[in-house]
Formats: sequence, structure tokens, C-alpha cells
Amino acid sequence: MEETAMRAAAVIIVLLAGTAAEARGFRAEIVRTAHGIPHITAPDFAGLGYGVAYAYGQDNLCLLAEEFATVEGTRSLHFGPAGSATLGFQTVDNVSSDVFFRSTLDLPALKAQWRRAGARERDLFTGFAAGWNRLLRDLGPARVPEACRGKPWVRPITTDDLLRLNEKQMLLAGSLVFAPAIANAAPPSGQTALNIDIPTEMGLGSNGWAFGADSTANGRGLVVGNPHFPWFGSARFWQMHTTVPGMLDVMGVGIGGTPFPSLGFNKHVAWTHTVTAARHFTIHALTLDAADPMTYIVDGRPENMTAQTISVPVPAGAQPIPRTVYASRFGPMVMAPAAGLGWSKTTAYALKEANRGNQRGLTAWLGIATARSTADIRQAVETTLGIPWVNTIAADSAGNALLADVTAVPNVSADQIKACATPLSPRVAARFVLLDGSKSSCDWTAAKGTPVAGLMPATAQAVFARRDWVANSNDSYWLTTPKAPATPLSPILGSSQTVRTHRTRSGLLEIERNHAAGKMTPETTKTMAFANKSLAAELALPALITLAESDPALGPAATALKGWDQRFDNSSRGAFLFHHIWMAAQNIPGLWATPFSVADPVNTPHTLVTSGEQSTKLKAIIAKAMADVRQAGFALDAPWGDVQWAPRGGEKIAIHGGEGDHGVLNVQRSMAVPGGLNPVHGTSYIQVVTFDETGPVADAVLSYSQSTDPASPWYGDQTRQYSAKQWNRLPFTKAEIAATQVGEVLRLRE
Repeated sequence: MEETAMRAAAVIIVLLAGTAAEARGFRAEIVRTAHGIPHITAPDFAGLGYGVAYAYGQDNLCLLAEEFATVEGTRSLHFGPAGSATLGFQTVDNVSSDVFFRSTLDLPALKAQWRRAGARERDLFTGFAAGWNRLLRDLGPARVPEACRGKPWVRPITTDDLLRLNEKQMLLAGSLVFAPAIANAAPPSGQTALNIDIPTEMGLGSNGWAFGADSTANGRGLVVGNPHFPWFGSARFWQMHTTVPGMLDVMGVGIGGTPFPSLGFNKHVAWTHTVTAARHFTIHALTLDAADPMTYIVDGRPENMTAQTISVPVPAGAQPIPRTVYASRFGPMVMAPAAGLGWSKTTAYALKEANRGNQRGLTAWLGIATARSTADIRQAVETTLGIPWVNTIAADSAGNALLADVTAVPNVSADQIKACATPLSPRVAARFVLLDGSKSSCDWTAAKGTPVAGLMPATAQAVFARRDWVANSNDSYWLTTPKAPATPLSPILGSSQTVRTHRTRSGLLEIERNHAAGKMTPETTKTMAFANKSLAAELALPALITLAESDPALGPAATALKGWDQRFDNSSRGAFLFHHIWMAAQNIPGLWATPFSVADPVNTPHTLVTSGEQSTKLKAIIAKAMADVRQAGFALDAPWGDVQWAPRGGEKIAIHGGEGDHGVLNVQRSMAVPGGLNPVHGTSYIQVVTFDETGPVADAVLSYSQSTDPASPWYGDQTRQYSAKQWNRLPFTKAEIAATQVGEVLRLRE
């Protein structure tokens, strides 16, 4: 009965949507160029959202339809309570996913905020919903892609669905990480609590470089964007070019549901993002009333938690699943015993989220997309505080470079973090900021001029405007350029004066080395992006070879490693063996003889320790790596492209790139499958953008291709290009678009 009612409601919704569309009117023109890139032009922002939704659905309908079911909290109904979902970068059971979204997404509040949003923002969402529904009508049930044909979760949408989806994306680096811990938090009952943990890292990453006039051969800005995002799910990037004449003309990529590019370029500026090291939430330790674990004490006074009962719908014939979610003044209760966040008779923990209700992101990205300079980008980022969890790296045609690590961050200072620490705080500091919830003085500090009380003002965050270069690979703001390490800021913005990752160090070293040979050009940076060098190999391989040569049993490993070119190219022989060695060796305590030095953060630590007990450990690791490679069915010197590949139909496409832990800039994280490794996360959309006297000059490639539909001609074409290290010159002007057009122009109107 419940599913029948939902189908009936869907019919009513699409009829209403059609009526509204006729009253309002939507128009868009879609021109596809090579590799299926849509160039969408509309007379207004409603028409733009309309055209983007239609074109996106043509390429990835099943993917986004499932995401709408996820954020609606109906996965258990459609996919079964025993199934699971990928939320962010962790697998979560469908019941916990549904409980999280049904309890966390406050739709009435989101709708109230949306009604106060700007006209452009509202029009984009209204148009997107109409465009999606138009596509469903045009396709009809018989032409929906096979993967989701006949599924009840492929349905018309309203702006409510887009508000839910936007909120989910805003929470990606905060509350969403804690989804199982929120959905399963409960006061002590005598039963063993679920041993939930919190991921040590979010999984998202990127490299972003911006070069100014002092560093480029043409004296103009140059941006390299290399976001490391998932190869599957709604966080896949999709290329588009969106134009509202006289108001917007921007090309780049967005993730599912994004009505215009959130990373890309226009005539004057280019920009990219990397996930910031800043924390966008705080955890508050609550002191509980000894007589009642549902009552906590603040400033000596008791306060009651709230309890919300959630009913999770399930397939017909089964009873809905009830679950209770608890909250405090700070936000939802969380319980993750494996991370130290239990719920006892004396202590419990709550999460306060900076991006809850953040609809300012759309405004911020519109400001970036219409910017004429890096100064405009900086203003958009700083005034809205709407960018949720990425820093912004940009350059303009005048040769200015910018890194703005300015996001929606809790306003807690270093002194406040120290004064509000609990005994557990030092032990979890690398994962999150833990504050004493028994004191109101430990709550976020309100500052003048912020759009939401308690957010950290932009003046307290990190901004670098330069004429040479800036770079980030997901470490904190501190070493944006080695020439001028930043003054330490609040720890909630990330660590400072501490060891950097191999990937960060590799990027900084490669920039300095190439810069020493001459000023930067697009060709220089494209070579750097796909060089696939391993800094870990540069630092450790000679010592590992010497160690292996000292033991006859390890002689085959020594031979394979000596023949390796220290890269993760498709042709690199021995890379798989080193991969296995380093994944284990990097975790050995006391690995380096020369420790980290604040005075030389790019080149330290270094010199592998291979004597004494360390020798025994490393030899055991090499021996196991040899066995693991052979057990996987490969020779010790197998070419990397034979090991790591992406399936496209019956084809195996070799995929270059390696782990960031190996100091490889072109990151690819893969999962083991029969016959090798398949990429699941890493280099996605790569763009190199500079400017000439007429506008942008952009080369790019989308590693996993534009469409998730195996029937699409754009399912694997760019994956083959990526495999061959080929780039596409992106058509931006009308003449360039006309010269590379494929198929007929699609004109939509209703």
C-alpha cells in the first residue's frame, strides 16, 4: 500500500510540475561537443537549471535518481534494510542511512531558508526540478536506462529533493562522516553498544596549483586543478559549459545535482578546490546527571536531551523500523566507542555542525563563476562563508594567484581549545576538536559580520594573494608556499609547523624543480601532473634495494626494484611490488634517520633506517610483498598497467597513477579484484587553464568519462584518453563549439 501511495503521489507531483512549468516557462539549448560535453545556453537562470538537469539525466539518470532516494531516507524501502549505501567514503547500512537523513535534514527549515535565498538561486533549483521531470516524460518508462528501468525510485522530483541533496553535500565533511554514530547513538541499556568508529580521513583529496605572472612564461595566470574524487556514485564530476548571455559564461565540472560548474573557468578567471584540513564541526563532551543519562549539566544547571522517533519504511509485508535519535543544545548525540566516544552513565558526546543549513554555498559559487578577478573570488568566499569544506585556488588573466582557505568553520580559538580541553581531547586531536560541553564558555564565539553566529570570520582564516604561486595537496594552509610559511592559526584550521605528507612534499618539490628550469607553461604543468613519480621511492628505494640484495631469498625483489623507474606509469615494471612494500613499511616507527625540521619542511624527514631491528622488519615486509604479488597472479616486475585497470564493458583500460602515501601526485586508490586492481577514488577531472588576449585556453580530461551508462558513447572514451595521457582542448567560444559539435542541437521549451 505504501509503495502504491508513493507512485500515486509521484504522478500528482509530475502533473503539478508540468502545470507550474507552463505557467512559468523554461527554455534551454543544448549543444554537445566531443566526448559528450554539453554547452547549455538559456535566457535566464531557471532555463539554465532546466537544461543542465536534462543533459545530466541523459548521461547519469540512474545515478542521481538513486541519490534522491538516499537523501529522502527511503533506501530501506527500495533496496532493502539489509543493503548498504556509500555515504561520503564509508559504507553504511541502509537503515542507518535512512535514520540519519530523516533525522538530520530539517526540510521545513531548509524550505524557509530557500524562500529567503536570492532569485537566481531559487530559479536554478526550480528549473533543475522541471528539467529532470521533463526528461522523465520524454523518455517514458521504456527508454529509462536499463540499470534502473522500472524502478519505483526513478521518479519526478521537486525542489525539496534538491534542498535535501544540497544539504547532504554541505555535510559531507562533518555530520555525514558521523552518520552511523548519530543513527545508532543511545543511552546505556546494559546491552553491548555497536563498536562504531569514525573514519580517520574523509577520503576526498586533490592537488591545486595557481601560478601568477611572476611564475608563468606568458605573464598571465595558470591554474592546475587535479581533484581526487570517487569514480563511482553521485560525487563523480560531470563536465558542462553553462551560459546565460550577459550574466554567466562558465565551463568546468560539477557533481550530481549541481546546476552550473563549481570548479572550472570563465573568460577572466580559473579556479579549483582541494579539501581543506580545517574541521567544520566540534564534538562536545557532556557531563550527565548521575541519576539520568538523558540529562546533562551546563554551567551547573540540568538540561534535557530531546528524543525524536524515526520510522524507516521498508518493503511491503514488513513493519516499519522504529529508531530513536537523541540531541542536545549542541546538536545530535554521537556514539562511536571505537573512537573513544561512548555513552556512559556519566559522559556522552554531541556534534555541532558549521554547515548545517548552509545554502550560502550556491551564492558563493555563483560569485566565483561570475568573477572577473581573483579579488572578486576572494570577496565571494569571504562575504558568504558559504564554501563548505574546500579551499579555493585561483588565478586570473592579469596574473594574480590566490589561495583562500576560507570556509564555514566553528569560531574557536587556540586559547579556547586549550582552556576547554577534556582528558580525552589530546588523544583525539588529530581527528576532531573535542570541547568541554559542561561550560557555555566552551561554545563557539560569536563574531561581528558573519552570516551565521558562531562561524569564524574570514579575517581569522588563511588567505594568500600572490604574484608567484600557491599550492595545496590537502595539508593545512601552513606551507602554501615554502617561501613564506604562514603564521600558525587556530588548530581547528589544521596543523602548522608539523610534518607534511609525501604528496604535499612531492608537489612542492616538483614545482620548485621545474620552476628552476624556467617559467611555467601549460605543457610543463601537464607533464608534472602525469609524471607519476613516487617521492617515497626517491627517498627509500636505494636503501631497500641494498637491503634486499643482502639476503639471497630477497634477490628477485632486488632485481625487480632495480628495474623499476620509480614511477606509476602503465609501463612501469616493479611498481606493484613497491606498492606492497611501502603500504606496510611507511607505518614502522622510527622509519627515518633524519627527522622532520621546521626549518626544512619540504626535504625532511629523509634517509631510511635499515640497521638493527629495522632491518629485520623491512626484510619481512619485502618477503611478504613478494608473496602477495605472486599470490595476486603477477610477476614481481609486472607492468603497472597490467595490474591497475578500469573495466569498460569487456575492455580493461590500463590506469596510471598511484597512492598519495607513495608521494604520487596523480593519485589513484584501487580495490583488489580478480586479475588486479580497479580504481575507486583518485584523479577525476584534470584541468590546465591559462589565458591569452581573447580569453581562456583550457586543456582537460575526465578520467572516468562523462556517462555511467554502458550504452552511452561517452562511457569510456575519456578513460582511454586518460590512459594514454591525452588531453582535450576545451571549446569555449561559439566558433570553437560549432567546430567541434557532435549531433543535433537540442532545443527545449515548455
